Amino acid sequence: MQQSLNPWITRPAAAEGADTAAPEAHTPPAAVINAPLRGMVEPDAADRLGRRTVAGSAALWVTGAHGGSGESRTADLIDGARITDHCWPVLQDGSKPRVLLVCRADMRGLTAARSALTQWASGAAPAVDLLGLTVLADAPGKTPKALRDFAAIVGGGAPRFWTLPWVEAWRHGESTSPPPAREYQRFITDLAALSTDTLSTTN
Repeated sequence: MQQSLNPWITRPAAAEGADTAAPEAHTPPAAVINAPLRGMVEPDAADRLGRRTVAGSAALWVTGAHGGSGESRTADLIDGARITDHCWPVLQDGSKPRVLLVCRADMRGLTAARSALTQWASGAAPAVDLLGLTVLADAPGKTPKALRDFAAIVGGGAPRFWTLPWVEAWRHGESTSPPPAREYQRFITDLAALSTDTLSTTN
């Protein structure tokens, strides 16, 4: 799993003498950006995700940046998650939904994720609590360096960034349960904590 700091934000240095020891219990990564940025230019209308009013509630709304992004597969991994059919969710009660953006690790998927993140960062998306971006491998084997580098750049525009490896069993329909890979276990733990954290939503 890869985590990336947002290049638009400078991470504050730890105060001198501060305790930097790792905590015993796992905690999800902190957001390096949690709201739209002033001065960001919104993408062309053709490159924006639509918006859709959704009924009911969910601990987390999973939004695919494009068709075939792995939106449903990702939602299946997280208790209380629901999909939005590749649209930004708008809740009927006017509250701010928690959203996870998902894409595939190919050029089409990463480009779509970049447009969606630019839309969010420019303030052109509906008001959502964007938890981060998840990039799912699009093929078995090692992702080419050019795509890994592009994924790191795109992920830098998200509050948090996870990359998840290929799962061969899913291709054959052999399993719908969470895979044993460490990256998936950490991802599921992170999202379980973030989707139930009452302090993570910013108004």
